[in-house]
Amino acid sequence: MAARKNKLKPKPGTTVVATNRQARRDYEIIDTWECGIMLKGSEVKSLREARVTLNDAFARFEGRDLYLVGLHINAYSNASAQGGHEPARTRKRLAHRHELEEMYQRVSQEHLTLIPLSIYFLDVRAKLEVGLGRGLNHYDKRQLIAKR
Repeated sequence: MAARKNKLKPKPGTTVVATNRQARRDYEIIDTWECGIMLKGSEVKSLREARVTLNDAFARFEGRDLYLVGLHINAYSNASAQGGHEPARTRKRLAHRHELEEMYQRVSQEHLTLIPLSIYFLDVRAKLEVGLGRGLNHYDKRQLIAKR
C-alpha cells in the first residue's frame, strides 16, 4: 500500500493523541500546517489521557486571529469540579503571522475549509495539524474507492 500524501510524518519525540480520519475521507486535503493551541492545565492533562474528539471540529477566522471551534476535550478524570474547563469552548490557535495571512487569503479567495487533522505532543507541547481542504462530492468518493 502506498503512503498517503500530506500524512503526518512522526518526528522523534512525537506522541499522536487523536486523528480525524473522516477529514481525509470527506475532503481533498491540499495543504497542511502545524500550529499550537492555547489550552488550560486541565485540558493538557485530558489530552495526555487521549480524551478528545476531533470529528466535528473546524477552524474559523475572527478578525486576523484563527480559532478552533467544536473541539471537544473531556474533563480531566482527577480534576475537581470547580477547577475544570468547558469541554467545547472556542480555542485560539497559535501560528506565525505569515502563516495566518496565507491561510486567510487561501480560505477567502479559493473558498476552502480549514480542518483539524490530528492533535499530538511534540516533546512537551501540544500541536495541531491543520489541513486546507476542498469538500468531496459523493461521486468523487466512489471514484477514489474504485481506484484503491
